[in-house]
Amino acid sequence: METFAKNKRANFDYEILETFEAGLALSGSEAKSIMAGRATIAGAHVVVRANEAFLVGADVPPYQAKNTSERYDASRTRKLLLNKKEISILAGSASGKGLTIIPLKLYNRGGRVKLLLGVARSKKKGDKREAVKKRETERELNRFRG
Repeated sequence: METFAKNKRANFDYEILETFEAGLALSGSEAKSIMAGRATIAGAHVVVRANEAFLVGADVPPYQAKNTSERYDASRTRKLLLNKKEISILAGSASGKGLTIIPLKLYNRGGRVKLLLGVARSKKKGDKREAVKKRETERELNRFRG
């Protein structure tokens, strides 16, 4: 399983409560671009509308810039492939107070591009500071040990 893109700030900014795996409806050049590692999912989120889930704000630049249509939109909204039960769970979670659905990573499974989604709650400023302190003390301990 190869990882193409990761949302590195997700675990720092959010508390992940539940995860889901979704497929993406992509064109061929978008899939090639993602597999080349050019996609960016930082700052993206998932929206559920009319019993369908969409990835909003992800950037997938063209695979071959000179060989791309003029109408190509790198940050277009992309449909997520989930079953009805998963979509209903996500819709219920998104309507919950303070919860959001964020992409965690893009990866390869069985020759297909998959997206790991997380239902998350935003961390407060104090929680983030605590995480930074914990990480710094771990670094110092490792320095003294090694």
